[in-house]
Amino acid sequence: MICSSIRIEKDQNFLQSAIYRINRFFKRKCGKNQVSAVLGATSMKFNIVNEIKLSYSRKGNCERSISSSVDAVDIFREHFDADEMDYRESFFALYLNQANKVLGIKKISECGISSTLVDVRIVMQAALLCNASGIIVAHNHPSGNLKPSTCDIKMTEQINDAAKIMGMSLLDHIILTSDSHMSFADEGLI
Repeated sequence: MICSSIRIEKDQNFLQSAIYRINRFFKRKCGKNQVSAVLGATSMKFNIVNEIKLSYSRKGNCERSISSSVDAVDIFREHFDADEMDYRESFFALYLNQANKVLGIKKISECGISSTLVDVRIVMQAALLCNASGIIVAHNHPSGNLKPSTCDIKMTEQINDAAKIMGMSLLDHIILTSDSHMSFADEGLI
């Protein structure tokens, strides 16, 4: 019993010493204590904030320009998995600069047979990261039906609204099948 209480006391002393050193470090850097713990009756708090790191590189972008929905469809078809076009839905976003040159493309989601979940925040996060001015989104319909669903129209409106708030433009939403496509912009739906 005496041995274990000595070890606990040593462990507490070590932890308290470590927390003291960490707090001194944060006090120098931030001007306040950031770390603490609970040991026996001694109370200390841990309030360390995680660092967020985002990165984007233009390296490898081909500087292709988009002047029509067909140009965008060609790029999307290069990134969609042709073997899964008739199997499951995927959703991609294409990001453009003010000259409609491609900055990048990102797969936003890949889900089930008849739907895919799209988080507008993820679409906009990538747009902000690459300083996009324009966005074109696309998803596939494994059924082969090119008619946009109510959910497709609602998602387009949500992305369009978010883009406007951020000073960007949603230029098109394209529905792909294995052998055809439908453009919201060409159909006057955007």
